[in-house]
Amino acid sequence: MTNEQENKCHMIIHSHAVAAGAGNAIPVPGLGIATDMVVMTTMTMSLCAVFGGSLTEEAAKALAIAAIKNTMLKAPIKTLTKELSKLIPGLGQIVAPAIGVVMLEAAGWVIAKDLESKFKK
Repeated sequence: MTNEQENKCHMIIHSHAVAAGAGNAIPVPGLGIATDMVVMTTMTMSLCAVFGGSLTEEAAKALAIAAIKNTMLKAPIKTLTKELSKLIPGLGQIVAPAIGVVMLEAAGWVIAKDLESKFKK
């Protein structure tokens, strides 16, 4: 990955993670996962463009689902904590977005590295 690609990936991943964090602040259990899916799909399509590739929305969704599934399997306690914290007024609006940002940042870099290897010229 070149420095320019890494900088573009950083901007894309960070901005999408912040957007997902904002969506996770809504105190409705389960809504965070739906928000994460939408954000991950758009993030995947944006990251693909950095490496000169092209993905359909369905392919981007499939990659996003795989990345979220891997992240959830690696850190199931974080996922449960993120969703269950929403049941506690006040605390959920702090904990859920923070965990959501961390999880999306991690998943974003996994996707970026995967796309880099797929579209390497």
